[in-house]
Amino acid sequence: MIDLDLLFQKSDLIPVIIQDEQTLEVLMLGFTNREAVALTMQTKTAWFWSRSRQCLWNKGESSGHFLHVKKMITDCDTDTLLYLCKPDGPTCHTGRRSCFFNVVMEGE
Repeated sequence: MIDLDLLFQKSDLIPVIIQDEQTLEVLMLGFTNREAVALTMQTKTAWFWSRSRQCLWNKGESSGHFLHVKKMITDCDTDTLLYLCKPDGPTCHTGRRSCFFNVVMEGE
């Protein structure tokens, strides 16, 4: 188990990648702080810090499409989190399964 103090040594806000626990598809990227991580651990649903609204938010609170966190993993530098989740429905606010759907470049 990683001490939460290690996660927030470099910054009060860190990125968190959300992946589907079964398919490993990347569903979204958000930002989290110490309080959001604590709420995620307590409720087992993904909490984030909204940089635009400057407040905590629980994914699914308004849509009903919660992200049930099955596992939390940190990267090698202990400054990014990965949540393996079971989504209740689409993750993106556009209604798509994933927030990643706009192709910028494609190889041959």
